[in-house]
Amino acid sequence: MFYDTELNDHGLPHNPFKAIVSPRPIGWISTLDGNGRANLAPYSFFNAVGDRPPIVMFSSSGYKDSAANVAETGEFVCNMASWDLKDEMNISSAAVGSETCEFELSGLEMASSRLVKAPRVARAVTALECKHLKTLRLEDLSGAETDNWIVFGQVVGIHIDDSIIVDGKVDVTRFKPLSRLGYMEYAAITEVFDMARPKV
Repeated sequence: MFYDTELNDHGLPHNPFKAIVSPRPIGWISTLDGNGRANLAPYSFFNAVGDRPPIVMFSSSGYKDSAANVAETGEFVCNMASWDLKDEMNISSAAVGSETCEFELSGLEMASSRLVKAPRVARAVTALECKHLKTLRLEDLSGAETDNWIVFGQVVGIHIDDSIIVDGKVDVTRFKPLSRLGYMEYAAITEVFDMARPKV
């Protein structure tokens, strides 16, 4: 099949775009607002975009609390959403007002960060402390502004639970990171394989 995305004429009961661009890692973003109130929200439009220095991004459909808080304070933390935290991650995705603390809503304990003021999820086995680089509002082909905002941050500190380090490497099969698929579907990484780059 083929469909034109402007016409959205795929004829399916649900838009297949997110199911095609999958799996997507989940950026579980914790921030503070200007009054020191904590916010926690998962973003499936998230990824690393550089490693020298390490830079990550998350994209918000709508200018939500996370993007606003980062713009105001200049900091955020990306926590690992893993299999044993799937329910708490899902609860934190609820559309609630900015006066509601998602840490409290989901029963998660906060832990202090080292280099940023934003808290991290205490039970998360990895967390990336980030400083804000820039936020971009995307435009479409006609040059019209969309309601999609990309937040870039430089990773300034990394927390890793020693229990997931095996033979000097982070073993993802120990904590089973979650990824977002299409529709209401998620996946957890339980198996990995190695492939060396070919030498030509």
